[in-house]
Amino acid sequence: MLFRAAHPARWLLPAMLFAALPNTVFAQSEPEGPAPAQPAPLQSESVRVLVVRPGDTLTRLLAGAGVEAGQAKPAINALAPIFPPRSLQPGHEITVRQDPSRDDALLALILEPQPGRTVTVTRNGTGWQAVEEEAARHRHLVLARGEVSGSIFQDLSQAGLPQPLALGLVRMLGHAVDFQRELQPGDEFTVLFERFRDAEGGLLRDGEVLHAEFRLANRQLSLWRQETPNGAEWFDETGRSLRRNFLRTPLDGARVTSGFGQRRHPVLGFTRMHQGVDFAAPTGTPVLAAADGVVARIGFAGGYGRLITLQHPDGSETRYAHLSGFARGLAQGSRVAQGEVIGKVGSSGMATGPHLHYEIVDAGRLVDPSIARPAPTTQLAGADLESFQQTRTAILAQIAHLEPKQEVAWAE
Repeated sequence: MLFRAAHPARWLLPAMLFAALPNTVFAQSEPEGPAPAQPAPLQSESVRVLVVRPGDTLTRLLAGAGVEAGQAKPAINALAPIFPPRSLQPGHEITVRQDPSRDDALLALILEPQPGRTVTVTRNGTGWQAVEEEAARHRHLVLARGEVSGSIFQDLSQAGLPQPLALGLVRMLGHAVDFQRELQPGDEFTVLFERFRDAEGGLLRDGEVLHAEFRLANRQLSLWRQETPNGAEWFDETGRSLRRNFLRTPLDGARVTSGFGQRRHPVLGFTRMHQGVDFAAPTGTPVLAAADGVVARIGFAGGYGRLITLQHPDGSETRYAHLSGFARGLAQGSRVAQGEVIGKVGSSGMATGPHLHYEIVDAGRLVDPSIARPAPTTQLAGADLESFQQTRTAILAQIAHLEPKQEVAWAE
């Protein structure tokens, strides 16, 4: 546990950045609410900042600061509905205000779970009250552009796309792109995403990917994010959903080393039916659930090595073999979502090197995963399609003002 009196300095976005952008429009921001309702500091009060270390709990931190359990518990209970104490992470800072004249009686707790979001817990007439406030946010757009050289996830990250957004985009691409057959070195991509800053230019958080374009050898793929009654979906330029019942490839950056059909077994040495597809990838590469489902089997299974079998709502199954490990907390009966990480590539069982063996069982019969291509699930029409096309037009107008890794304020 550390005590620190100084608050961290705020990083400011250089004004030169915006001056260099052509046709930059000042950001529209959310209206600022009333000033934080924090109690006025007492002349005799002490203020210190507790820095969360690995293994720390809020109760333990407050006890170390001299706060009695009888005072800490109601304050923590008031905080929990807004910010569960178990969500504390190493590096979080908790400002503790106490009254030294009353045996360090607790006056207030203040923490900032994310930049721009502040939670204050104070005593009122009947007990403790927690208030959450957010700083005014200015929305900016950022452009990432690059070429495919190997792993599309790494290429997106190197082009400036934050890793969480890159991972989400790779999962979405699994619906539309066969990473092995279609995505090749030299293919180009452009990605537009949001970034939110406070009034002084300090980074609050990254937003969502709004648009992505991939220029492949045999086609151009244009992807657009749109909110729907069922949540965010991805569409092509005609308003057709890219979501499929099954991902085309259950991992990123792999190459097919053995397809479905007759082959000479690399370990046994004789020819027999290969009932799935093998994807070569480095040990530890994340393996994704090809569709929503329930874990029907998880564990070691002879020549399959570490195996996960998923049962899907349509009655089909997918199998993922030779894994080096399983996702934490996964067990028989666990529900998983399409694109969720379920395990890692390995070479367990009867394998000559690290790879994923992937099978699809449909109506009790093994089928070729490379041709299992269910139709799109949604086609926008009417007012929904008109709204979608208006959003596309606005985004294209914003892209015209951007160069790679530059920011421009969003013009509503």
